[in-house]
Parts: sequence; C-alpha cells; structure tokens
Amino acid sequence: MRVTKFEHAALRLDESGDTLLIDPGSFTSPIDDLDQLVAVVITHEHPDHWTPDHLDRILRAVPGTPFFAPAGVARAAEGYEITVVAPGDTVTAGAFALRFFGGVHAVIHSSIPVIENVGVLVNDEFYYPGDSYAVPEGVEVGTLAAPLGAPWLKIGDAMDYVLAVKPRRSFGTHDMTLSVAGKTMHRQRLQWATEQNGGEFFALEPGDSLDL
Repeated sequence: MRVTKFEHAALRLDESGDTLLIDPGSFTSPIDDLDQLVAVVITHEHPDHWTPDHLDRILRAVPGTPFFAPAGVARAAEGYEITVVAPGDTVTAGAFALRFFGGVHAVIHSSIPVIENVGVLVNDEFYYPGDSYAVPEGVEVGTLAAPLGAPWLKIGDAMDYVLAVKPRRSFGTHDMTLSVAGKTMHRQRLQWATEQNGGEFFALEPGDSLDL
C-alpha cells in the first residue's frame, strides 16, 4: 500500500490498483488521476476537509463513487449521497478495509460547538485521526498521519498523541495553517515523539508518497 500526501489534510492511498481518497478540502488543489477511485472518506464537516467542488469533480471523473462520513457531513453535504459511518463501524471498498474510531472533533474553544469526527484505520496499517486525538485502542498502528497545526492544536498535545499511538512510522498532515518555520519546528517535535518508541518520522511535502 502507498500513501500520498496532498495539501493540508488530503491523503490518497493506493493498493492493488485501487485508490482511496481522504479529506479533499478547501486548502487542497484539484486531485487528478482518479480512474481507479473506489471510495472517499470525509472525517468531518469542516470545509478544509471537503468541498462541493471536490465532490463534484470526483463524481464527474468516477460517477457513483461512495462517500463515507459521519452524520454531520451527511447533513452539511445536502444533495450528495453519503454513507454514514460512526466509531466501531467497518466497511470494505475495493482493496481497502476501513475501521472507524473516535467520534468527536477536538475542542477549538468553549464557544464553538463540538462536532462529529471519525478517525479511519485502513487495512489495519494506516491510521488518520481527522481533527482529533482519538487513539485506536487495541491496534498496533504501522503508519500514523499526525496533525501538525490547527486552531485546536497545541504541539505538546500532538506530541503526547504520537507517544500514545506509538506508530512504527509517522508523518505530519493538517499543516496549511503553519508558516514554513512553524511546520519545520512542529515536524521536529513529532519526529522526537515518534522516535521515543522506536518509530521513524517522514517529512512529506504535497505530492510525496510513502510505501507502507
């Protein structure tokens, strides 16, 4: 399986000729070469994780593509056919077995309502928590896409999250709100956290891939 990072929170996984797309949002450039797309996962309803433009472009390229997302996305994405998933659910799409964890978005501020969010485990190897620190209990995570920057993120909390998950490999995502200097600093912190349990950290730029 191969994972490719795009701008901000968008991720692509390829396995056995099939493609899975996660969180194509407002900070992400149009993603091409989707002929083998079998599903899209949207972790929550915020626009930096999905937009109508991205969904329309996907459906033009691959009509009938299934979208898996929590109920909040189904309400926000009125007019699109969304298969609602929740923590504990498992689904299969082509070569991908998906397991969902978590349930709620990380707190931004007490004045802002907390929304639904799911983390997704792909083929018992790759885990992406969306906008949360949800630990997939009972899972040995091979590769973690760890958040680098967000209105809800303090780097110490992100470090503690990586320490709790103990992945064999990790890389940073959710990073378009950071300056170059901030991204470099946060990567160094998550590298340290990954290495504490013998893992390896990768600094992926948009378009970079990692074989899992």
